[in-house]
Amino acid sequence: MKGDEPDLHEIDRYDGGVGWIAYPDETMERASHAFAVDNEETGAADVWVVDPVDAPGVDELLDDLGEVAGVVVGLDRHVRDSGEVAARHGVPVYVPEWMTGVAEELGPDVEVERFGSRLADTGFEAIRIRDSSLPPWQEVGLFDGETLIVPESLGTASYFRGDRERLGVHPMLRLTPPTTALSGLNPERVLTGHGVGVHERAAVAVEDALSDSRSKAPGLYAKTLASALPF
Repeated sequence: MKGDEPDLHEIDRYDGGVGWIAYPDETMERASHAFAVDNEETGAADVWVVDPVDAPGVDELLDDLGEVAGVVVGLDRHVRDSGEVAARHGVPVYVPEWMTGVAEELGPDVEVERFGSRLADTGFEAIRIRDSSLPPWQEVGLFDGETLIVPESLGTASYFRGDRERLGVHPMLRLTPPTTALSGLNPERVLTGHGVGVHERAAVAVEDALSDSRSKAPGLYAKTLASALPF
């Protein structure tokens, strides 16, 4: 992955939002997203960028939505290119107030803003999906009543999905899915940090992923093992 040239692939375009995969050929399918929120004071749209992987063409995607107001880190190990994108647009990186280690990784030259139960004035609720030491995992979800952004616990990349799943729980969380945090939200779309989002029957996809997580774990693990074997 390192040293490869990014080749931006647009995904998840909807009214007020867009996503992209900077390295479409990589197995991890790292996805980044941006959404626009009307700013009543300026009359323009503020753009918020979540877990960005930088690539040529990213700024053009963001310019289509409005002016960048902030960059958000949704997972403690998803710093990615947040600092670079924030610096280029002259905005802070927003980190949950309970998330540790991220500010240090961003470095002293990056302005960091902490947020609590809501992300600034975006209308997005901040959901503490996981905050654990075993395994080390701090993750915040964002939800505004329509769009649910889940950085890591749910994904659509092939290694997340079991048999006939459109959306799957991360392999490491299959036996302890984040049901309490994510069940019952009823989103219209789900955007994930790995893979293309779910835009049809998204609420059903979330509930199915959570309820089937344990029962479909053996099949997913077997598929993953088979794909790693040298034949």
